[in-house]
Amino acid sequence: MADDSAASSASTPRIEVPLETVEEHGRTRLAGLFSMVVSLALLVVAVFQFRSLSLTDVSAMIPTNPVFWMVFAGYYLAGPVSEWFIYRRLWNMPFSGLGALIRKLVSNEILLGYLGEAQFYGWARSRLNFVTAPFGAIKDVTILSALVGNFATLAMLAWAWPLVASGQLGLEGRTVFVSLGVVLVTSFVILLFRQRLFSLTRPELLFISWVHLARIAAVVILSAWMWHLVLPTVEVGLWIVMATLRMLVSRLPLLPNKDVVFAGIAVFLLGHDVEIAGLMTLMAVLLLLTHLVVGGLFALADLFDAEKVK
Repeated sequence: MADDSAASSASTPRIEVPLETVEEHGRTRLAGLFSMVVSLALLVVAVFQFRSLSLTDVSAMIPTNPVFWMVFAGYYLAGPVSEWFIYRRLWNMPFSGLGALIRKLVSNEILLGYLGEAQFYGWARSRLNFVTAPFGAIKDVTILSALVGNFATLAMLAWAWPLVASGQLGLEGRTVFVSLGVVLVTSFVILLFRQRLFSLTRPELLFISWVHLARIAAVVILSAWMWHLVLPTVEVGLWIVMATLRMLVSRLPLLPNKDVVFAGIAVFLLGHDVEIAGLMTLMAVLLLLTHLVVGGLFALADLFDAEKVK
């Protein structure tokens, strides 16, 4: 009997799970847990800010034109949609990945800068099983976004330099020069160490750069279109100039009170003091409100769906 038991035990094949598979599964679970924690924090912040948000000051200015809301949706989704095209090429990402990219945008805006990238990394590790090394791709996309933005800033600054140098915009020359130095140094460092920083192939890097550039152009055009729909007395061409200056101001790293500076530029170039101030307030509130609504909905969906993540 003992011999039969021993023989049966010897004939039973042992199933060994590779250590790498166990470690990969553990990292995937940990990434999914981190994404869930960020979603919970996003939901808490959204509820808290909703309680303190007042729409009474801008309720009368909220547009009823459906074209405005279509343009606003395009403006809001320009970043996530452009990144979806990037990751679609890199990972063959399904359309459902657009939700994760929108959640990344909201996390960066109302929680902490680049926390959205960390959450998106967790989402990719836990949901896209065919993605073996998402960190390198996310890193390259983020670095290229900063690099292309730096080059766009330099181009816009060169275009607007006569106006900036005149001092009429209220931009201090020293602050502009120091900010320009920061942009140049960071761009130079990225280019100098590009062989070590980037992990994707050259064609993929070029594709990502062109998509980022197209996103910047789309944001400028859609911003101008939105503002024109709110204040149609100002020509679209002039609003495009203003949208370009706004992007320039927003990307100068050492410039304090950027919204105040841009509001002053707008009033100086366009007049309409009360209307411009109301427009800037309206856009700020609409963006914040959209972040809170979208972030809250995606956070709830992520938390309810967390138990399905393996």
